[in-house]
Amino acid sequence: MVLNYITLFLFGSAIGSFLNVVSLRYKPGKKLFDENVIAGRSHCPHCRKILSWYELIPIVSFIIQKGKCRHCKKKLLWQYPLVEILSGLILIFTPLFLGAPLFSPKSIIWILIFLIFILIAVIDFRQYIIPDQLNVSLAILGLFLINIKERMGDFGLFNGSFLRHYAALFGLRESIWLNHFFAVLLGMFFFGLIIFLSRGRAMGWGDFKLIGPLGFIFGWPDILMILILSFIVGSISVLPLLIKKEKTMKDAVPFGPFLIIAAVLTFFFGYQIIDGYFSLFNLQ
Repeated sequence: MVLNYITLFLFGSAIGSFLNVVSLRYKPGKKLFDENVIAGRSHCPHCRKILSWYELIPIVSFIIQKGKCRHCKKKLLWQYPLVEILSGLILIFTPLFLGAPLFSPKSIIWILIFLIFILIAVIDFRQYIIPDQLNVSLAILGLFLINIKERMGDFGLFNGSFLRHYAALFGLRESIWLNHFFAVLLGMFFFGLIIFLSRGRAMGWGDFKLIGPLGFIFGWPDILMILILSFIVGSISVLPLLIKKEKTMKDAVPFGPFLIIAAVLTFFFGYQIIDGYFSLFNLQ
């Protein structure tokens, strides 16, 4: 069993290495998986030296080289091992949390969703843009997920939500399609309203396009928790920068990573969060 987990982690970290290549080579306006993005040998971003195979071992090479290029000795991004570690953990913990086999349709779809989440978070953080291809891919996976849940009967008054039985308090549990389309419309209306009222200064269109697929994937009321948590995570992240005067209220901040973090928190801890909230008022 332990050997299986190690193998999964290593395979996942290799996928993470590929995600690093895509996220770092992607240029706005280009296709995400264009030949110029995925083709060609890896090189140091500083000295452009072509890297040997032993410099490309996920996580291990970064540790051995102490986070520096072997040739120019300049520091490498912590993004490299972080993405590789997260990708490895995704392959292990997603099926475990779902209680489903690794190669079940449900597990595969969720693993793909989380890997796309990583790409979105990294690209948006670095370039302040969310590629449309990733949003479209998430929407398609969300529709597949809805279909699978419907066929498996995994939706009802007390199931089909990461908030578990608390979802019944928010209604719309009669139809899974109505539930998820409502989540899409609610999220896009809310973000669209922010964009309109702020004239595009408080929110970007990439975030508007991202919240729609998240609605397909998570449904109602999970999308509400994602919205709330994204602003909480964003406030916690940005406030220290404002205090240190590294950012001002007029500076742009990528919101995509906050949405992704909120979505992941809802997936793994949605029930615990809402249960803890209601326990404050003795309403469990």
